[in-house]
Amino acid sequence: MKPLLIVCGVLVLAVAAFLLFGRTGTPGDTSPEAGFARDMAAHHAQAVDMAFTIRDKTSAREIRSLAFDIITTQSNQRGMFQGWLQQWDLGLAAGQRPMAWMSGHGHGGATAAPGAMPGMATPQDITKLRQTQGTAAEVLFLQLMIRHHEGGVQMAEGLVKLSTRGEVVNMAQKIIEGQSGEIKLMTDLLAKRGAKPYPSILRPA
Repeated sequence: MKPLLIVCGVLVLAVAAFLLFGRTGTPGDTSPEAGFARDMAAHHAQAVDMAFTIRDKTSAREIRSLAFDIITTQSNQRGMFQGWLQQWDLGLAAGQRPMAWMSGHGHGGATAAPGAMPGMATPQDITKLRQTQGTAAEVLFLQLMIRHHEGGVQMAEGLVKLSTRGEVVNMAQKIIEGQSGEIKLMTDLLAKRGAKPYPSILRPA
C-alpha cells in the first residue's frame, strides 16, 4: 500500500503545484504576455523613430525634451520586452498576426483594421512627418504621437485584463500612467500652437 500512497501523494502535490504556480509559469508562444511583448516592442520602435525625426528638425525646447523622454523610456522598455522573450525561450518574431493575443477582446477601436496595432502611424504619415518643417512638423508630430500613445494605452489596458503575471502587468500599468500623462502634455503643446489632437481612438470610460 505504501507505494500507492506515495504515488497518490506525489499526484496531489503536482496538482497543488499546478494550481498554485501554473498561472505564473513561463508564458507560451501564443500567450497574452508574449503577444503583448512582441507587439509593444514594435509599437515602441515606431514611436522612437518618430521622436528622433522631430528631435532633429526642431529647436523648440519642450518638443525636444518630450522627444528625448520618448526615445529614452520606450527604448528601455523595448529592451525589457525583448529580454522577457529571450528569458521565456520564445522568438522575437510572432508566428501569428499582430494583436492576435487580444482577439475577441475588442482591441483597436473603430479606426483600427483587423490585426492592426492601434494608434500606429501609416507609412504616408511617416513620410509626411519627415517632409514637413517648422511649426507644422511639431503639430503633426504631436497629433500622430497622441494617437500613438492612445493605442499604447489600449494595448496595455488589454494586457492588464488578460494577465496575472506580475512583471508584465506592472509594466503595462507604467505604460498606461506614463503615456496618459504625456497625452495631456502633448494636448497642451498643441493648444499653444493653435491646433487640436486627432479624434480620440480611446473608448469613453
